[in-house]
Amino acid sequence: MPAKKHLSYPPTQKSNQVDQYHGTAVADPYRWLENPDSEETKAWVEAQNKVTFGYLEEIPAREKIKQRLTKLWDYEKYSIPFKEGNRYFYLKNDGLQNQSVLYTLKTLDAEPKVLLDPNTLSKDGTVALSGLSISEDGKLLAYGLSTAGSDWQEWKVRDVETGIDLKDHLNWIKFSGASWTTDNKGFFYSRYDEPNEKTKLEDVNYYQKLYYHKLGTPQSEDLLIYHRPEQKEWGFNGGVTEDGRYLIISVWKGTDPRNLVFYKDLTNPKAEVVELIQEFESNFNFIDNDGSIFYFRTDLDAPRGRVIAIDTKNTPSSLSKGGMKGEWREIIPQAAETLESVGIINNQLVADYLKDAYSQIKIFNLNGAFVREVELPGIGSAGGFGGKRYDTETFYNFTSFTTAGTIYRYDMVSGKSEVFRQAKVDFKPDNYQTKQVFYKSKDGTQVPMFITHKKGIKLDGNNPTLLYGYGGFNLSLTPNFSVSNLVWMEMGGVYAIPNIRGGGEYGEEWHQAGMKLKKQNVFDDFIAAAEWLIANGYTKPAKLAIAGGSNGGLLVGACITQRPDLFGAALPSVGVMDMLRFHKFTIGWAWTSEYGSPDKQEEFKALYGYSPLHNLKPGTAYPATLITTADHDDRVVPAHSFKFAAALQAAHTGDVPVLIRIETKAGHGDGKPTTKRIEETADIWAFLVRTLDVKI
Repeated sequence: MPAKKHLSYPPTQKSNQVDQYHGTAVADPYRWLENPDSEETKAWVEAQNKVTFGYLEEIPAREKIKQRLTKLWDYEKYSIPFKEGNRYFYLKNDGLQNQSVLYTLKTLDAEPKVLLDPNTLSKDGTVALSGLSISEDGKLLAYGLSTAGSDWQEWKVRDVETGIDLKDHLNWIKFSGASWTTDNKGFFYSRYDEPNEKTKLEDVNYYQKLYYHKLGTPQSEDLLIYHRPEQKEWGFNGGVTEDGRYLIISVWKGTDPRNLVFYKDLTNPKAEVVELIQEFESNFNFIDNDGSIFYFRTDLDAPRGRVIAIDTKNTPSSLSKGGMKGEWREIIPQAAETLESVGIINNQLVADYLKDAYSQIKIFNLNGAFVREVELPGIGSAGGFGGKRYDTETFYNFTSFTTAGTIYRYDMVSGKSEVFRQAKVDFKPDNYQTKQVFYKSKDGTQVPMFITHKKGIKLDGNNPTLLYGYGGFNLSLTPNFSVSNLVWMEMGGVYAIPNIRGGGEYGEEWHQAGMKLKKQNVFDDFIAAAEWLIANGYTKPAKLAIAGGSNGGLLVGACITQRPDLFGAALPSVGVMDMLRFHKFTIGWAWTSEYGSPDKQEEFKALYGYSPLHNLKPGTAYPATLITTADHDDRVVPAHSFKFAAALQAAHTGDVPVLIRIETKAGHGDGKPTTKRIEETADIWAFLVRTLDVKI
């Protein structure tokens, strides 16, 4: 069915707002949409949704797609089990539950008991379990809840045996977990000062503080462990070492992967916090300790990562490289692959590597000698391998584009894997294929790309294709199973993921090649992927859609403003679209380490050069676009999408629709109920079926 013509968009009022940036006048006529609670914004949201859902409801395939999604989604989903004390814990979703349920059991073959069911906490499933920590004896659960997708959490404590909550209740927590002391009497966590209730979803978040909460006491009596009032951007993650001796404090600044590391001796009540890593030069991820010897995964002089040990007792008179107080030695040197993470189990180092964006797991002894590689089922993503220092068993999950999550139990002594849980999805994986190709970007850089589709498709340029990307914040896109993508491929769609610069697939150098003044590389890589798919017969512009969320939404927005001719449809989700004001809301200031700051002249020039909101050109025929966001997103505030949608509708010419779908009682995506996920996906696929003229 052809796209509906002459769609009438709600009128969006313009103001005369103009700002000066380093001598450049920049108009911001939709500034008023930054206030999500004004009556004018609420009316605009309602009017936009009326047009969008009116369009979507006319698509005959929509209900059929929703039914297929619902059927496929209805399978049991398990998280990797973990053990504390004499109990195992895991999350399970029966299939269509809005939120997964936390279970506990004493042996793996025992009858599981429900410990926490978030579905009972709200009628519409919008209260989500957003964090949990079990005490070392397995008797107490500290858990965080978030409402309507907000990053704000409230934490409570539950008795594992009785399932009854204690009176402990903590608020104003964000970007924090909880770490119990080994005496099980309390835990460390980080929080902000109480925000303004009316503007808490927009106000900037500064001055995080690290506290200790003693069980049975009110939050007002929590002990302030560490804060830096002169460093408003610093945040603190506190974790207790397995031996209970130290509190390790990782100091973060925005989304910069570089961090500081401090520690406190918990055996000495009068001990001061010691600044071990004192400069934001590299990333240091604490692994474990042998007394005063601390093990770290770091990219210090090793952009793809290595393992070092720091002896904190042997303190030199002057600082070592990296601002470290202590002697250090290399345990596992940098490899050709990217070292993502490391744990210690069975007194061995379990190292998780990425080779061309898929998993390799290698085991070493504590001196760095190679022991073995874990045999994985194929090219895909493996995660897990958690546990305690002397555990001889661990669990991991393996998934790929055509393999639903399978959980394996791994024997650390014998090196054998056995299936523990296998997802049963109503499809035949042998009907699909994945391959990895390498293509050249604009500057000649080789970029890998995964392509998955039904077997037997013809490379005649007529396949509806979805190109998905992210490209930022050192995050890697690895093979992952998705019911949503499976439905797309069932309809004959091709699904492609390029591992563009800005991600972490090839270490910190790959990340930095897509940051700040080099951000254009990210867009060039994505555009080159689209051109490769077209040149190699997979698709053509009229059949090609691009998608991405958050930083990936920025990617989509930038690419349609730079190459509107190259794509048939665009799906920017919760995107960062206003690159001149992103740092003025909630945690947006933290992204200046990734994007640069419009307050700096050279960085302003780069940001203004690609900012999706500011590069729309009136009188241009843009691809059919469905913008998705949520009214409670307090990470990438919805004003980004609101303003972009208004500007895009004003600039756009042509008959294809440019719409915005605004979810209510939802946030950035975390904790979104299953019902909302299915409805949103059905709308997106229906939009593509119509705008790309997909035959189903």
